[in-house]
Amino acid sequence: MNAAAPPGVFRNVPTTPQAQHIDIASLPPALVVHDESISVAGPPRRTRIWEFNTNLHCSIVGTCLSTSELRQILKKLGLVAPDSTNHDLHSTAVGLAGRHDKAAKLLNKALDERHRVSINRFAKATTEDDVRSLWREAVKRGEIPGAYWATLTHPAATRGVVRDAFGEVHMLSHLVGAANRADIRRLCQLEEETASLRERLDRQQAAFREAVVTRDASIQQLRRTLAQQVAAQPTGADEHDATLRQLVTDLQRQLASETRRGSLLAERLMTAKAAAAEERSARQQAEHANEALRRELEAIESTAFVSGDDCREPGSPPPRLGGITLLYIGGRTHHIARLRAVTEGSGGTFLHHDGGNEHHLNLLAGLASQADLVVFPVDCVSHQAAQVAKQLCRQSGKQFIPLRSASVTSLLAALRRLEMNRLADAAD
Repeated sequence: MNAAAPPGVFRNVPTTPQAQHIDIASLPPALVVHDESISVAGPPRRTRIWEFNTNLHCSIVGTCLSTSELRQILKKLGLVAPDSTNHDLHSTAVGLAGRHDKAAKLLNKALDERHRVSINRFAKATTEDDVRSLWREAVKRGEIPGAYWATLTHPAATRGVVRDAFGEVHMLSHLVGAANRADIRRLCQLEEETASLRERLDRQQAAFREAVVTRDASIQQLRRTLAQQVAAQPTGADEHDATLRQLVTDLQRQLASETRRGSLLAERLMTAKAAAAEERSARQQAEHANEALRRELEAIESTAFVSGDDCREPGSPPPRLGGITLLYIGGRTHHIARLRAVTEGSGGTFLHHDGGNEHHLNLLAGLASQADLVVFPVDCVSHQAAQVAKQLCRQSGKQFIPLRSASVTSLLAALRRLEMNRLADAAD
């Protein structure tokens, strides 16, 4: 770190659509300014939050601390008003971070305690290249908050490492926002298609009901007319008999025509009912897909890390598994590291079986006996492995959850629902 260079001077500029983009190259040279009382010849130590340039405080607070943690810290300092919004908490914490006082020390302590695991892992690094390598590995695993704090505060982190880490975190907020907007657009499209199918089905059912009622009324009217004509004609007269027979013939012809028409309408009604059943099934599938996408979108939004100059509301903490052991069966190989990181970051233990590709199915019994919960993606697991997993869970009385897909968001949404169910059971 270049501690001799003067700190950069920044003015508070209102955030506008034209000012939301940050040019990383425009950041001042002095990103970190150590206390002058610290001896240069002393042993290297980690950087404290008040020693960073003020441009980094927003990304550190927004990425590395949750809203609930900020509220607890500010409550200890007596700085939380009853009507404080999440943005108010964030802005207050960013303002306190640059002051070398009790508030800044409390923020620094909270960051160290929350990300102790990442700090210990980065402590093994001794050079700039080591720090950069550990940061890149953490980004691939999706372990951004802890790695960001450990990288910025590491004694071996140079100005270039700090700039690179800040730039990646800043761009991550844009990527997460773009992905969320695409999911929301797709969800709105599915809801519009569902409403259109429901309206079309209602119109067709009303039309067929009206056609059946009209047919039955016509048949009844023909029968009444025939009975009236027969009753009105005197018996025994040949001319009346001939007229009556002609009338009966005409009426029978009309009745046969109406019967054929009724049969055609009945066939069309059966075809329409079958089409309506197919549309109803498609609508239900679309609604299920909508609900699954909504849950996954909520899980993504609740764990998205907002950072950089954006200064928006930070995400909520990941779901808490309370130390349970999760067995994941099947899935795609390149997703396993991310799935493991999500589970372990939620306080659980992750076990994996590939569903029979390389791991023998006989190993499932031993892994299932160690697990508290078994999950598998229905789109990426063999039928035999899924059946074996269900049978083992039923025999041992353990819970299993089929996932909609092999994506990380499907697992995250399932863990979020599991946490909510556990909280509801505890409340009861």
